[in-house]
Amino acid sequence: MSVSRRAQKMKPFLAMELLEQVQVAAAAGEDVISLALGEPDFDAPECVKAAAAKALKDNFTKYTHSQGMLALREEIAAHYDAKYRVKISPEQIIVCSGTSPALQLIFGALLDAGDEFILPNPHYPCYPSFIEFLDGKPVYVPVSEADAFQYRPEAVAAKITARTKGVMLTSPGNPTGTVITADALKELAALTQQGPYIVSDEISHGLIFQPVGAGCPPPWRVAFWGGGHPAPTEHTILEFTDRAFVLNGFSKAYAMTGFRLGYCIVPPDFIRPMQIMQQNLFISANSFVQQAGIVALREAGADVERMRQEFDRRREVLLVGLKELGLGVAHEPQGAFYVFANAQHLTQDTLAFCQQLFEATGVAVTPGIDFGSGGEGYLRFSYANSLANIDAALTRLKIYLKSLG
Repeated sequence: MSVSRRAQKMKPFLAMELLEQVQVAAAAGEDVISLALGEPDFDAPECVKAAAAKALKDNFTKYTHSQGMLALREEIAAHYDAKYRVKISPEQIIVCSGTSPALQLIFGALLDAGDEFILPNPHYPCYPSFIEFLDGKPVYVPVSEADAFQYRPEAVAAKITARTKGVMLTSPGNPTGTVITADALKELAALTQQGPYIVSDEISHGLIFQPVGAGCPPPWRVAFWGGGHPAPTEHTILEFTDRAFVLNGFSKAYAMTGFRLGYCIVPPDFIRPMQIMQQNLFISANSFVQQAGIVALREAGADVERMRQEFDRRREVLLVGLKELGLGVAHEPQGAFYVFANAQHLTQDTLAFCQQLFEATGVAVTPGIDFGSGGEGYLRFSYANSLANIDAALTRLKIYLKSLG
């Protein structure tokens, strides 16, 4: 029997391949440091772990409503109201086992064979995999370092055709960590009022930072960056249009990657079709994990802020270190936990370079080609690791790059 065309066509997710390679090396006793994966090294908040344990003890081990527990959907709606002043109904929310199933539901509801979906290039690697799996067509808009790897609205408008079903936004960006401004969100929302929908990936909301050195710039701040960068603000696309789907979840800001808990907020016309897909494809998210999600939204705010501040400290150290290594960072990351560094003077084959780097130093970083052709020549560094490990990784990188001459 032959493997299906769909299965053969799907490309590996290189960040996950690196994770697995790191795990194998670590299990074999090798001294490895991963700056490759966007996974917090923190444990989930104690209140969240306690809630999950209590839910198991209380026998929350059955199916839930296919859209998720009403109590959790009400908390999510309240969160969007409190943070963004956006009113959404709990009926518009579908709770999933992470945002990947949510993407499957959204693209499944929007795309017929041959339909187009606009993506930035570079982009999160899995977006085109979902689209192509459904026989859709990714349409790429190049985004440049000069524009902080964010869309120019006129470039998006030029790609919209009668077959365009949606435009993907990711803010804070992955792999870049840059944030889309409110003005740009307004312009992008205006483009889609009579045409395609927007799908806004907001999974890294809650991890937004002020400019490095803001307030009292140290000497290195002036030397490396010159003048200050504007402070980012966090907005949901739902502030600007209701023709939008939102992806969000608990993996990043709440350090709950292994809990596999996410959700999507959908326009009313799509609720029932996506609910039916959820029933067929995924049944429901885990019941005891949903209980933990309720507690995360109610009680874990202080933990989220503590982790955010620590990520900010790591960001500063990594940015300074990468600049000292001669890697280019034209726009400091404003959110998430990624630095997308220009290494074009070192390589135009980042996959091979990262493999050689790992073999020589034990330091894993993600090759830019994982994020599309627009990422080639760049390396993504994650600062979701301890300051001690970041310092050790920078030291190893300095020795390795010096050895290259």
